[in-house]
Amino acid sequence: MKTPGSQLHVDSEIGRLRTVLIHSPDNGIGRVAPSKAQDWLFEDILHLETVRKEYDYYVRVLLYFLDPEKLRDRLSAGDEPNDDRAFYKPGIRGFYDSDHVLEMEKLLADILGDESIREKLCAAVCAIEGCSYNQQLDLNALEPDRLARILISGSLKSGEMLFPPIPNLIFTRDLGIVINGYVLLNKPAKKARNREALLARYMFFNHPLFAAYRSKILEIPHSVQHFLRPGEAPDEKATLEGGDVMIVSPNHVIIGCSERTSASGVTEAMRLLFDNEVVEKVTVVKIPHKRDYMHIDTLFTQVNRHTWVVLHSICSGRNKIKGEPLEYLSDKKKQNDVQILQFKKNKEKPKKFKNIESLLASVSEKDLGSTEKTVFIYSGNDEFPHDEREQWTDSCNLLALKDGVVLGYDRNDRSVESFKANGFQVIPVEELSKQIEAGKTDFHSLENTLILMPSAELSRARGGFRCMSMPLLRDPI
Repeated sequence: MKTPGSQLHVDSEIGRLRTVLIHSPDNGIGRVAPSKAQDWLFEDILHLETVRKEYDYYVRVLLYFLDPEKLRDRLSAGDEPNDDRAFYKPGIRGFYDSDHVLEMEKLLADILGDESIREKLCAAVCAIEGCSYNQQLDLNALEPDRLARILISGSLKSGEMLFPPIPNLIFTRDLGIVINGYVLLNKPAKKARNREALLARYMFFNHPLFAAYRSKILEIPHSVQHFLRPGEAPDEKATLEGGDVMIVSPNHVIIGCSERTSASGVTEAMRLLFDNEVVEKVTVVKIPHKRDYMHIDTLFTQVNRHTWVVLHSICSGRNKIKGEPLEYLSDKKKQNDVQILQFKKNKEKPKKFKNIESLLASVSEKDLGSTEKTVFIYSGNDEFPHDEREQWTDSCNLLALKDGVVLGYDRNDRSVESFKANGFQVIPVEELSKQIEAGKTDFHSLENTLILMPSAELSRARGGFRCMSMPLLRDPI
């Protein structure tokens, strides 16, 4: 079994990215039926081949930045990677197979070469999916590459479906998160993602890549005795998803309490982080439990040490008076309120922040030592309805490749204008690719740059490039 570089460490959102875990769109996305789309957490059905072509550009940028030799070898052979899908498909001859741009399906296939692991995982998947014992035996007899593909897509080559697909696996951020030298395994809120969590758990505990960190894998308890805690519903589950966890500095993590991450999940994650001395402080940001927002990284992400992209209407606190009076007054639980509390270990009283912008300014200026005034780039240039329209298509969900160089969707026009107005270079990925291949641009010399990625179909999956990445290693900031 090939073992990639084994170092795991992430202590910020903006340190230079060195290793990342992703999953390219598989056949499962092309099998989501309209009547079942929302059951699988999709707003619409997607065209698989278009999604793949758009996602291939993402993989290509990651390879340019993290493992350029893989692309140089391909181009020197006279091939154009975007015209050869085998280059992007795990389990196929010609796959790029990078040690720095890791593919979930490939890592899963690695561990399935072990007969004991294969038997246990097949049994576990068949148990939660209601397969027969004979189907379990049939799966167990397959080659690792093919079995990994089936466990993810749910379908055989013949087209027969053994169990539902898990199309949300492209959002690897929600499976787990590396914080300093620890791995915090997440617990998805929706049943549609249970198999993803199972596969991720097997991968983290069994792949040689993570062998040195097994004692540092943190799991939220499966069953928490909520009835012993005041103020919590007895049926509330402890759920936590990676879109609600931000490592903003070596000693500070922000966790969102959202539609997908419960108060119990936040409490258990905070306990694990403090008990294991992973960080010194945890800030909890409670946002409206609405599909529009989903996770805190749909509302704000970091661009560089002193710059953030945000949805102004919620980050400034204006959401409390937004909309018709009836809408606000009829909300008995005040779910439109934003609450921000910062906790430190063994300190009883949390610190309160007035709004998200004041929190982010504190991160930049106090945690990261920025001497420049904190800058906020607003979704849709803070113009209604473009702010909300572009937040829906992930204008605020950006992935930093390094301090100041981020990936975003090309469809969010007014957000792009806001980047330009704040001194950022904006370049489409197709143009950047041509410049790099012609030797006119050094990718690593880029500064304060928004790279625009094709998004006609990919954005409709309701997740940006932060969602579609699990950083495993970043340079210290």
